[in-house]
This record gives sequence, C-alpha cells and structure tokens, in this order.
Amino acid sequence: MIFKDKEGFKKMKRKYFLIILLLVLSIFISGCSDGGIATPANDEAKIKGVLYDYCLALNDQNWSKAKSYCIYGSDSYYNVCVKEDAVQVLYQYCNVVSLTYYIDIINVNVNGNYADAYINVQSVVTACGYAENYNINQTAYLQKIGTNWKLYDASEPIYN
Repeated sequence: MIFKDKEGFKKMKRKYFLIILLLVLSIFISGCSDGGIATPANDEAKIKGVLYDYCLALNDQNWSKAKSYCIYGSDSYYNVCVKEDAVQVLYQYCNVVSLTYYIDIINVNVNGNYADAYINVQSVVTACGYAENYNINQTAYLQKIGTNWKLYDASEPIYN
C-alpha cells in the first residue's frame, strides 16, 4: 500500500495493532475458562471418572472418599454406609476382608445437570477365606453439582 501522507500510514498501523491485540486477548481469555463450555463429551468423561474412582474407593475401603462421590443423604450415600457397616461386622470375625469391584460402563446419557449410566459391575467380597461373587447390570443416576458429577441413586440390580 502506498500512502500519500504519514498520518494515513499511522492510522492503518494502529488499526492492525488493535485487531491483533483483540485476537490475542480473545485467545488468552478462552484459554482461561477451565475447559470452556461444558459439552456432553466432557461431561461423559467426568461421569466415567466418577464411576471408576467410586469403585476404586470401595476397593480401598476408603469410605469417606467413596461417600464424596455421592450426594449427601442420597440412596447412593446410604449404600456406602451399609457397605461400610457390613465390612466392619466382617472384621469382627475375620482378619482380612477385601472388596474388589470391576465396572464396565456400557452407556452414558447426559441431560443437562442429570445423567444416567448403564453399567455392569462384577464384585468379589472375600472374608475368612470365603468369596462371594456378584455380577449385576444396573443404571447409575448422577447429578451435576457445580462442576462435579455425583451419584445419587441406582436402579434395582439385575443379577447375572
């Protein structure tokens, strides 16, 4: 471009500078949004993480961590309390009690702040040298609280 005066050149230079500055700022701001807009794919990954971590906490008998994946006072929270009490009773008679949960997440459906996940759970409870195996299919129900997904209920299990 050929400018007849220096003022025209300065104005054009200033416009380009402002455009580039706006682009850089918009990229910077979008990068600071902690993942941006929640998409079903992001939510699905978070839900799967909650389900896997919940089972790991049960395997470790880390009851407070398992409860942290549940909405306080919900059926899921209550079920962790029941498991904890049952394991404590078993420890009165056995030195070693182990829980092993394997989860296969078959399908996840997200609908706003609610989701359901169809899962297959295989569990083994071992105490006093005896083992009980369970293989169930059920639907886990979750609710989004803030940015976190939490379990609040599950369908009646279908034993295989």
